[in-house]
Amino acid sequence: MKEFITIGKIINTHGIKGELKIYPLTDDPKRFNKLDLVYIDGTPKRVLECKFQSKRVILKIQGVDSIEEATSYKGKYLEISRKDAVDLNEGTYFIADIIGCSVVDEDGMFYGKIGEVLHTHNNDVYWIKGKNELLIPAIKDVIVDIDVEKEKIVIKPVKTWM
Repeated sequence: MKEFITIGKIINTHGIKGELKIYPLTDDPKRFNKLDLVYIDGTPKRVLECKFQSKRVILKIQGVDSIEEATSYKGKYLEISRKDAVDLNEGTYFIADIIGCSVVDEDGMFYGKIGEVLHTHNNDVYWIKGKNELLIPAIKDVIVDIDVEKEKIVIKPVKTWM
């Protein structure tokens, strides 16, 4: 499993004093209130202030004090150490742990690996990239087992749910 977990993407600057506008990649954006330290390109950065604006988070990071400095961070991702991650409920997983998992069905047919997790209104969708690309809904009627330690997801055979 990855040592760092991505929690947001820097999408723009905010104001002229170096604040960063963040698109949260977490189920609970309020968790940003509790952050003391984030990693950008593997470098630790102290969080000085957190504000919320609509569905975005505004962060003030130590050492980023101008709009010019903030602009250089646009498009980068915010990560946290796994040890600082929130505890997950049973049966829930970090997207970082799902991506890269091999997908096989109960009959042993290999479909490929999870390349991306898409968020829809009702449920997540796993984008399997392999010989043929496939989108599978992340629902109990399709997913049989997820083992992030073994990087393996077992699904019901496609012909049974498509």
